[in-house]
Amino acid sequence: MTTSISLHNISKQYGPIRAVDGFSLEVARGTIFGLLGPNGAGKTTLINILTTLIRPTSGEAFVEGHSTLTQAKSIRSIIGVVPQLNNLDRYLTARENLVLHARMHGMAPSAYNRRIDELLELTGLSGRRNDFPDTFSGGMQRRLVVARALLHNPLVLFLDEPTTGLDPQSRRAVWEYIKGLKEKMTIFLTTHYMDEADSLCDRIVIMDHGKALVDGTVDSLKAQNSRALIYHVRFSSGVDRYEEILRSLPSVLSLERSGERLRLTLRDEKSLQAVLDRIESGDLRDICRSEPSLEDVFLELTGRGVRE
Repeated sequence: MTTSISLHNISKQYGPIRAVDGFSLEVARGTIFGLLGPNGAGKTTLINILTTLIRPTSGEAFVEGHSTLTQAKSIRSIIGVVPQLNNLDRYLTARENLVLHARMHGMAPSAYNRRIDELLELTGLSGRRNDFPDTFSGGMQRRLVVARALLHNPLVLFLDEPTTGLDPQSRRAVWEYIKGLKEKMTIFLTTHYMDEADSLCDRIVIMDHGKALVDGTVDSLKAQNSRALIYHVRFSSGVDRYEEILRSLPSVLSLERSGERLRLTLRDEKSLQAVLDRIESGDLRDICRSEPSLEDVFLELTGRGVRE
């Protein structure tokens, strides 16, 4: 494995708050890596360290062999960054936004003019090259931000929640575009969308309170870390009464309702019989077990409470 990103015992302290706590990681070149965690887990702090926006309190990080402490300028020349919020210049056209970025990276017009045309065509924006970003939909703006990040042919692309606020069609379009980049660069992704991580990532780390909790492929994380049993129970009648009854059972770890259907997370196999004993056969329409999702793994590891 050729390493593209490496972090060695990284910590970051903000007064009494430790945002990152002894975090170590290696990411292979040419892969899509996903970093997941609830709000306040330390994801953005890590990205800011890797993109040289902040310095760690202790430890050292490397991007393509360059130290974030001593070679920040070299790192900035080989990375592309898609921030969580669109930060396009609203007073420049789509093409002018890209030209400005190219010139900031020291690209010659003979190189960037052809590259800009290629990216506008690739992202489906060639027909809007002379329009201002404020006239674009959210999905179009996001594609322009991605095009800008790719303009100087970076070796590593950082995507911080790249599809936040996009409609399903725009999200899928960005997904397909990201998948097509995998052979050309290393992609470091953070997202709150579990289906996005499931679809895109070769490898995932889930972190919380500044530390890594688990590390592996989506399938391995589901197999190793979600031990709960999930059943969907649909009723022909009495769902209100059964919701109250089943919620009180100690073997039911969680219960969610959708119409006449209850989604139960049970403690173990024996718990199913305790549930069935409480349901009259005439009131039960069907029951089925579902495989754990990445979201189930995430909630099992980080908890179900809402974070500030």
